[in-house]
Amino acid sequence: MRIAFFVNSIESEAPYYTTTSLALSARARGHDVCYVTPDDFVLRPDDSLLVRAVIPHPSKTKDQDAFIAGLRAEVSKETIDVSNIDVLFLRNDPSEDADERAWAVNVGAMFGRLAVERGVLTVNDPNALATAQNKLYFQDFPESVRPTTLISKSLDEIRSFIDSQKRGVILKPLQGSGGKHVFKIKSNKESNLNQIFEAVSGEGYLIAQGYLPDAVEGDVRLFLMNGRPLEKDGAYAAFRRVPAKGEVRSNIRASGTATKVKVTAEMLSVAEMVRPKLVADGMFLVGLDIVGAKILEINVFTPGGLQNLEKLYDVNFSDLVIEALEKKVSIRQSYGAQITNATLATL
Repeated sequence: MRIAFFVNSIESEAPYYTTTSLALSARARGHDVCYVTPDDFVLRPDDSLLVRAVIPHPSKTKDQDAFIAGLRAEVSKETIDVSNIDVLFLRNDPSEDADERAWAVNVGAMFGRLAVERGVLTVNDPNALATAQNKLYFQDFPESVRPTTLISKSLDEIRSFIDSQKRGVILKPLQGSGGKHVFKIKSNKESNLNQIFEAVSGEGYLIAQGYLPDAVEGDVRLFLMNGRPLEKDGAYAAFRRVPAKGEVRSNIRASGTATKVKVTAEMLSVAEMVRPKLVADGMFLVGLDIVGAKILEINVFTPGGLQNLEKLYDVNFSDLVIEALEKKVSIRQSYGAQITNATLATL
């Protein structure tokens, strides 16, 4: 099996990324892997679709640092017809390209659709990802699992919303990730409120969410695969992201810390509530960020943290992900186009 990982750029890949863990697990299971970026698709006049892929060094190293060093050292690319790729794994973060490479934001979804048309299993399903380019996708899920939320560019609307929330609000851009420009606002009387509005509104629409008191302890990242909690040997793929002292953000990129967590019946109930839509949308691998009985975000592009889990619980969840892809490719070989990509993605 050959898996192509679609990422923002080779230079931005890091040893601790979930994509690295997935690639190493795939190679350990005897599969070929390659990396593709937004620059690398080619649609020829004969309607053939190709990718100019970077092939990692053939060494069987299990060391993440050595693997990424070898990946970055590759200067040549191999042109591959997508018909020779079994799985296109879309692992880019569109928000990282929004400012300086706006043209690259939709490339994964656009060419992912073309790959699907040519029989390539593409996860997560590109048609659904096209509708999930920002946090507005979250509003399609049941109200019972969402914090009270306002989305607007009107500062008057946002001020009124702040007044209505006695515990304060979390303010952040509609588009973005990694905890960038996320602020906790206690009331309209805060002296730096105008500066916060200016910083966040520069990125477009704003999301204001009612603050959840349990968030002081951080949130829980719970992985779902095929719409269900990822689990192995009684251990769930979940960890608590604890914010650094004085921080409202629990993102690992924002100095949050990953710690063990006991997955509760309440968390599983929340996951079950969002399962039907995730399955219908063909969302193969997803990360839920949970606080209490609410979900702060649903990460469908590049949910990260599998390596944190492997260190915390000594369980290789990446192997489960690759094993699931193996089964899907086998089904595709047996049934061909009779089963749609979106259905196969979460089968």
